Amino acid sequence: MKTTTGRKRRCKSLRTDRRRLIARLRDATGAQLVEAAIVTPLLLLLTFSIIDFASVFYVYLALENGVSQATRYGITGQLMDDPDNPGEQLPREESIKLAMRQATPTLTIDDAAFTFSHLPSGEDTWVGGAGGPDDISKVTVNYTWTIMTPVIRPFFDDGQISFTVESAMKNERRFD
Repeated sequence: MKTTTGRKRRCKSLRTDRRRLIARLRDATGAQLVEAAIVTPLLLLLTFSIIDFASVFYVYLALENGVSQATRYGITGQLMDDPDNPGEQLPREESIKLAMRQATPTLTIDDAAFTFSHLPSGEDTWVGGAGGPDDISKVTVNYTWTIMTPVIRPFFDDGQISFTVESAMKNERRFD
């Protein structure tokens, strides 16, 4: 009889262990935490990728608008006051750079990013400088934007995108 009782105890113990195992497998405690741990990094990557691409489009549109505004300002021949020396006027090219920077206040554009050229009246070759009355002036800006999302960075040279924007307009016949 001792053997039968021992077998019954073992069978009962095995059934109890099986029930516990099944109960643990059916228990969902912590499953949401595991799911969140898997999904959260993917959602963050997607969110920052969207922000990166939106930033790229913003920079492009801001540069396009800024160079257009700077060229519009430049064709008038007007000069801006020097912000560092009130009462003194900036040279023409510096005034155009300042107009560009005022049109794109969220971007930091170095002086080296600007190129000025003009097509003199009756000529067919572009010459350096902003030009004079009746010339066609062109402002070109080269700007580099750094991608912030590490997964997207490898798709671009050095993790950066280079933009070149330009605008050309005919200078007014008379400068003030």
